[in-house]
Amino acid sequence: MKTLVYQVSVGKGSKLYEHCISSVADYCERMGFDHHVQTTPKMFIKPDPFFTNRSEESYMKYGGYLPIYEKENAFDMMDGYDRLLIIDADIYIRPDAPNIWDDFDCNCAFGAVCEREMSIHDWYKKKILNYSHMQYANLHSNKTDFKPDHLGFEFFNMGMIAINVEKFKPYLKGQTGKQFIQRPEFKEFVDGMGAWKWSTDQTLLNFFLKKENVPTKHLGWQWNGLFTANDKIQECHFVHFFLKDKLPNRGENVNALMEQID
Repeated sequence: MKTLVYQVSVGKGSKLYEHCISSVADYCERMGFDHHVQTTPKMFIKPDPFFTNRSEESYMKYGGYLPIYEKENAFDMMDGYDRLLIIDADIYIRPDAPNIWDDFDCNCAFGAVCEREMSIHDWYKKKILNYSHMQYANLHSNKTDFKPDHLGFEFFNMGMIAINVEKFKPYLKGQTGKQFIQRPEFKEFVDGMGAWKWSTDQTLLNFFLKKENVPTKHLGWQWNGLFTANDKIQECHFVHFFLKDKLPNRGENVNALMEQID
């Protein structure tokens, strides 16, 4: 079974990203996975300038495009691979992390960690309750069931995605990654309309999973440990330093961060 691990790191460099990407490279070498890091934009997804609700700062500083959709370029690199992992540049993999595919159901097309199933602090439970209502309440219907409960609507954190290539490809309907993002049903997400003004590809992909009824594996919370939000971060195989701007020194003191997760 041949696996590609795909990461995106475009724009200004970061010590945190370099450290995390290096840990992913080590993991790939240990597991025998191919590793590709995209360092220049390829998708160039742009919001509609006449309808977008996004602030100009969010895309004009990148030359008018939205780098948040660059990782879907991985869809164009699946040929020749059986499995695909898409891992954000702010995810650190521990040196002793096991093989993630041992936790993946081969009958599923897609796998990720559901946020409300994570081992998280109470303050973050309140946050995802509000966030999920804001992002998914208007999308919830009989055809796109987001399965609401006391923690809000079901959604997956898309910082780490696992894909069974053979089973996933039919849902792309022969489209490239760019054509996929530019589907008409995704336009409001790209344009950042309403509550999606600051949304990334996470909302788009969660809507896609529900709309298309993609068989999805709920991976264990150890595969995407949200730093500060997870109350068992020492047990997480993959540590996700999300919300970089809110990290001490914006995450540039890597040694201090590593001490906190150990």
